[in-house]
Amino acid sequence: MSDKKERILQATEKLLAQYGFHGLSMQMVAKEAKVAAGTIYRYFEDKDDLLYQLHDHILGYVANKLTANVCDDMPLKQQFRTMWLNIWDMACHSDAPLINRGQFENLPRRNSPEQRQLEKRMFAKVDTMFDQGKADGQFKDLDNEILSVLGLEPSACLARKHVRGVVTVSDEALEATIDACWDAITKHK
Repeated sequence: MSDKKERILQATEKLLAQYGFHGLSMQMVAKEAKVAAGTIYRYFEDKDDLLYQLHDHILGYVANKLTANVCDDMPLKQQFRTMWLNIWDMACHSDAPLINRGQFENLPRRNSPEQRQLEKRMFAKVDTMFDQGKADGQFKDLDNEILSVLGLEPSACLARKHVRGVVTVSDEALEATIDACWDAITKHK
């Protein structure tokens, strides 16, 4: 990706986090990215295309952060814990403004088979972990999306509350929460 395109995407994310969709203009993006307004149209057809590509850009960033330091040969619980803490760290350190402010879900996105395939490729390690856990009989026989909501997504929600001071999470409470999320997705005899 070119430096200019990267700057445009970063500027768009920053401005969306500050002003929302209705307050965003291509001129604002150009000024924030320090490029000429016409330069944006070399990389994006229009504002919608810019927002679609921003969605994919953020999703790729999240997928890379989520799966950092996760290896297929790690025990499943270690893979899960690493992913959970990766989300926690990303949310606590404001690495992704739109995600941390809960605005990412409102970004326009393409709803196409190609989009679903792209997302499946980006999060393949997560699917692999859940598929392995179900094949081994460790995880509940639920759709991977549901397992992710039950097991991994609480990390971001709790981290946002922790950062805002709504709740204080000690190291012990953090470990207990990871265990509780693990328990939510594992089979119990």
